[in-house]
Amino acid sequence: MKALVLEKKGELALRDIDLPLEVGPDDVKIAIHTVGVCGSDVHYYTHGAIGSFVVREPMVLGHEAAGTITAVGAHVKNLKVGDRVCMEPGVPNMNSRATKLGIYNVDPDVRFWATPPIHGVLTPEVVHPAAFTYKLPENVSFAEGAMVEPFAVGLQAATRARITPGDVAVVIGCGPIGIMTALAALAGGCSRVYISDLSAPKLAIAGQYPGIHPVNITERALKDVIAEETEGWGADVVFEASGSPRAYEGLFDVVRPGGTLVLIGMPVETVKFDVAAAIIKEARLETVFRYANNFDRAVNLIASGKVDLKPLISETFDFAASIEAFDRAAKGLPTDVKLQIRMP
Repeated sequence: MKALVLEKKGELALRDIDLPLEVGPDDVKIAIHTVGVCGSDVHYYTHGAIGSFVVREPMVLGHEAAGTITAVGAHVKNLKVGDRVCMEPGVPNMNSRATKLGIYNVDPDVRFWATPPIHGVLTPEVVHPAAFTYKLPENVSFAEGAMVEPFAVGLQAATRARITPGDVAVVIGCGPIGIMTALAALAGGCSRVYISDLSAPKLAIAGQYPGIHPVNITERALKDVIAEETEGWGADVVFEASGSPRAYEGLFDVVRPGGTLVLIGMPVETVKFDVAAAIIKEARLETVFRYANNFDRAVNLIASGKVDLKPLISETFDFAASIEAFDRAAKGLPTDVKLQIRMP
């Protein structure tokens, strides 16, 4: 089967590769339609590793996907051939302590698409457990279905924040996850969300949404904007979605006393964290790693029309142009939010 294969750091190939396609009793087979290009996929391409996950042998990329079921296992009752679906890419050990606690996203044994040594889904067909496969409503497109995975991260962040209706939120970082976190925060009850970044084009994209207020930190300090907008009180919830060490400088100047800080962005280096500032404000700290138990809620929010992810799709490439899509993603163009690849 042809697939987009990361041969090694900096080398991609569209070539045939043998992948398992045997459908077990609890599995479904899916014809892939659309796959999103994620920053982690690009990082494996450009750096060959993310932390302890190192590409040591050829690996198929892609984990944000939607498609159509072509076969179902004998035990599968909730899905059928012809169903349009999206797939949760992380499959935990169902017997692990983490899974039993409902936090399967932090199960050390989780098998996650396009995370070494597990192959991803930039290939025509895949087999996946039905338990982690979700039917798309008729009004949700394949393109939107492939956006459920990154939106689920934002939804996980909003859930961990324990938003109270009317809260004022700040999102630091206007990349795909930052924007989707802002949308999830609004859907979760925030009255308004301020989103900060250095990139004017990305801020303009986020600013299209009612309730999201862009803050260009090259023009004005975020803490000054939030102080003015909250009469010096601070934001109820602050989401750090950039992963930049610089974001931690003066971070607690933005959080209100007793407010919440949710860490989403993954720094590639150790950051300085002002513990005293956190204690003085008795801020609550939450962390986010992927998502758990919210893929269906993400689909429902998109289907309801309360969250519109279509404006975030910057361009769609044919499967034959997959390498071109990754090369463009690696450039990090300020006008790009999400690139997608459509299978033939």
